[in-house]
Amino acid sequence: MTPHGRRHRRWPASVLALVAFAATVFAAPARAGAHPFGDPQTVAIASDEDRPEVVQVRWKVGGLDDLTVLGVALGLLPQDRVMLDGAVFFRDSDAATIGPSQEFAAYLLKQITVASGGRSCAGTVQPPADLAKTGVTIDYSCSAPVGTVTVAVRTLTDLNPAYQTLATGPAGERAVYRSGQYAHDWVLRDAPATSGTNLGRSAAVQIAAVVGAGLLVAVAALVLSRRLKRRRSVA
Repeated sequence: MTPHGRRHRRWPASVLALVAFAATVFAAPARAGAHPFGDPQTVAIASDEDRPEVVQVRWKVGGLDDLTVLGVALGLLPQDRVMLDGAVFFRDSDAATIGPSQEFAAYLLKQITVASGGRSCAGTVQPPADLAKTGVTIDYSCSAPVGTVTVAVRTLTDLNPAYQTLATGPAGERAVYRSGQYAHDWVLRDAPATSGTNLGRSAAVQIAAVVGAGLLVAVAALVLSRRLKRRRSVA
């Protein structure tokens, strides 16, 4: 009993924990929150017809709020652009600030990589005309004309592993990059021949050769069988 005859009220542990959590949140400075469950980011992989050793990757953000969050994470936008409750306010000037920056270019080259023949290809980020609407293109120069390349994409997964990237390539091929599945092999053109000629043999040509050889064997077997039957009938 207290001097006034009242008992101290003991709050449940769950209530105390909730109060402590709320105090921590409101006392902490605003942090950039990620929004991985909106429109997914995309990449398009293609070869350069005029430069057979170059691979082009075009990256485009999904939601514009994700672009703002990335700009805050890179130190290009102020922290107060992301509210305590996670709300993000995108402005048209965000893309203009992020697009030409060295921090953004370095981020893309770190998070998107291309390898051909087991060797890394050097990337060059092209100045984006409209980062928010059309994205940005990266040219990767390899040491030799490319056939099959390995493209790895890790953009935004450093902010939240739930981010995914929808990818498209030649001949309508598609793939999904996600946490734990960062790399995918893309066939951009026929691989060059290893000896004797610079002309690569496509899969269709190889299949046709195999089928043709099989038909020749079948025809030869049929002719031989008929000849044996004729000899037996004569005998």
